[in-house]
Amino acid sequence: MCHDPSSRPPAPPGGAGEVAETELTTLTAADGTAFSAAWAAPSDGASAAAGVVVLPDIRGLHPYYVALAERFAGAGVPAIAVDWFGRTAGPAEGGTRDGGFDWQTHVPQTTPGGIDADLTAAMAELRRRTRPGLPVVTVGFCFGGSHSWRQSGGDLDVAACAGFYGRPVLVGNAATRASRPTLMLIAGADAATPVDDQLALAATMRAAGADVTTAVYEGAPHSFFDRAATEWEDACQDAWRRLLALVDRAGQVSS
Repeated sequence: MCHDPSSRPPAPPGGAGEVAETELTTLTAADGTAFSAAWAAPSDGASAAAGVVVLPDIRGLHPYYVALAERFAGAGVPAIAVDWFGRTAGPAEGGTRDGGFDWQTHVPQTTPGGIDADLTAAMAELRRRTRPGLPVVTVGFCFGGSHSWRQSGGDLDVAACAGFYGRPVLVGNAATRASRPTLMLIAGADAATPVDDQLALAATMRAAGADVTTAVYEGAPHSFFDRAATEWEDACQDAWRRLLALVDRAGQVSS
């Protein structure tokens, strides 16, 4: 299990900066699917080095990921978080999924093609609200972490990929085509996915040509990236530094 509706992400190094705009919205993928999303903008998003699309865990767009988009905006990075379940459940009532949402029914109905269609729409919206050609970094958690890593070997216009707590099986054969900078943030005591499996995935992606960075936080549990997990504050701050450095790198490479 990943972050629950009561969890909130930790603040980035230096604390929270100004967030100029937030909005719960509905986007439409190319196949006509309407899905929920959460937008957050810094005061000058058009000048940001890159933007972020946040890919949630199995429970979709619940409040943790709305807050995470706002955390990125507070760090000067425009961000949009997406929901997975527009095709089978429609847009989320009230904009976000609550603790009673039946994700067990809907997760098996997701497909890589549907996920990529929604990600494409989210990237287009991010660029519409900032500037054309804005480099985009995917940042995912658990289910979303897996699909973020998968983008390293995909066909979408993604500049770099980061993921927490991912499952290599969901990356699949895309690992053998990986080419984009990839950050793997690994909980050392993750009971859901063995650390060795994630490190083996990193090796496969490196062999394919991707620049893959791994950070293993020894003893940290699945879902350590939480402001309530004070014992993992140092790990959270290190993860933030790595994420923001990846965003900066994506902007520099694309400039």
